[in-house]
This record gives sequence, structure tokens and C-alpha cells, in this order.
Amino acid sequence: MKIRWFGHDTFLIETEGKRIYTDPYILPMRTELADIILVSHDHFDHCDPSRINEIRSQNTKVICPETCGEKIGGDLHVMKEWSTVEISGIGIQAVPAYNMTRSFHPRGKGLGYVIESEGKRIYFTGDTDIIPDMDKIKGIDVLIVPIGSQAYMMSTEDAVQVCSLIKPKICIPMHYNHLDATMADPNEFRQKVESSSETKVEILEGRTLEI
Repeated sequence: MKIRWFGHDTFLIETEGKRIYTDPYILPMRTELADIILVSHDHFDHCDPSRINEIRSQNTKVICPETCGEKIGGDLHVMKEWSTVEISGIGIQAVPAYNMTRSFHPRGKGLGYVIESEGKRIYFTGDTDIIPDMDKIKGIDVLIVPIGSQAYMMSTEDAVQVCSLIKPKICIPMHYNHLDATMADPNEFRQKVESSSETKVEILEGRTLEI
């Protein structure tokens, strides 16, 4: 399994001969077509139809919450919290992602995803605060979590707490240093996580993680 980060919340996960993209918003000039696209919510920097169409073919499975349906268009697999689907042997579970007290990400409009493949479980949180529902998410090998958006969701300190709660083997930071109000130091995040837990933080700036 290979994981690449293009920036913000856009990842490419290659597994079982398939290419899974999350929240296509930042893409390189030459990008291979997707087999599966996971869209977390309808904000412009996560649900960008023009970017989605760059990597979408007639065979691409696009998975999203209901709020993204009209915006994206075409054949979609709409999911709700805790629903599951299996595509080509890859298991995908939609999990809650929302703000606890703020209104930027209301409950029911966004999702995170747990991807299960090759005996590994990847938890892509989406845009969320620390939420009680995270207690139900177990056995995570790779946690992908936002660190630079305390104005809109969890802060770096919150992300450290999520690592302590989920206890993944590997944690990858995302959603930082691209848009205004998303500034954060991933090395500071790594130091705080690794000094307080056995989780290893992988910063995927210009590199591919193989697991």
C-alpha cells in the first residue's frame, strides 16, 4: 500500500491495484485516473467538481455525503454515518465528522472514512472536532488528521489528543499551510505525538509512504 499527499486534504492511496483519492482539490499536472474518490463534505476545498472530473472516468466510484450530490452530479454512491460499502475487495465505512459547538461543519453534512484493505485500516477523519463517536473507531493502523484549522475545527493540540484516543500505528497530518487560517508546524505536531505515545508521525511533503 502506498500513500501520497498532494496538499490540504488530497491524498492518493494505492492498494489492491486500485487508486483511491480523498477530497480532490490539489492535484499535480499529470494525475492518474481514480478508481474510487472519497469526498468528505461540500465545502469548495473538499468538493471541487472540476478537480473531481479531472480524475474521474466512467468506471470511477464517487462516494460522498448527500450534501455533495447535486454539486458533483453523475453516478454517485451516497453514504450516511456508519454505512459501509465494499468495492473490489476494499471496505469503506462512512463515519461522523462535525463540529461540537461551531456551525462550520454541522452534523450530518460531512463524513470521515475508514478504508480497510490489505489487512490495514486507514481513518481519514475529514473536517471534524474531537467527537464522542471516535470512541467507536477501533483498530486503526493509519490516522489522517487535520492540524492547522483551529478556527474551523480541531487545533494541533486537539489532533494530538485524537492520536492518543485512536492509538494508530502511524499518524499523517493534513489540512495545513495551504489556505488562510490553516497555518501549523507539522514538526511540532510530530514532536508532541511521538513524545507522548508510540504512534509514529509521517509528514508526507514530497514523499510517498509505503506500508
